[in-house]
Amino acid sequence: MKFDKTTVVTYKSELEYQSVNPQGNTVEIDMYGPEQKQHQSPTELLLSATAACSAVDVIQILQKKRKTIEGLQVVANGNRRTENPKYFTDILLTFKLSSPDTSLEELEKVVALSVDKYCSVAATVRGVANLRYQSEIVAKD
Repeated sequence: MKFDKTTVVTYKSELEYQSVNPQGNTVEIDMYGPEQKQHQSPTELLLSATAACSAVDVIQILQKKRKTIEGLQVVANGNRRTENPKYFTDILLTFKLSSPDTSLEELEKVVALSVDKYCSVAATVRGVANLRYQSEIVAKD
């Protein structure tokens, strides 16, 4: 079988790992507790990937609609099972857009399109976790 995506994760030390793609881009990963944490854990990376994947779609769709984008933040919250495997049971994505010419209704439609139709990461986790989303129009920071 031929695969179209590859990363290689290498053990570095104790609770530290590094992921590298074929182009040599790296992501540092650690499993330390909050007091020693320097990088995201695998589960935090999954939340980040879901948020980033859908953010890319939202920005592209808004740009095609010729909307002014002053900023976009996606907050990803998740709840996991307490027993092993501790997979996500619920994920909530909150999209916070700063745009002088985009209404909340427009943003909600674009977010739904992204999360429900275009985002491949969301489609992957949706089969396991209850994936929900909400939208806000916010003032530019």
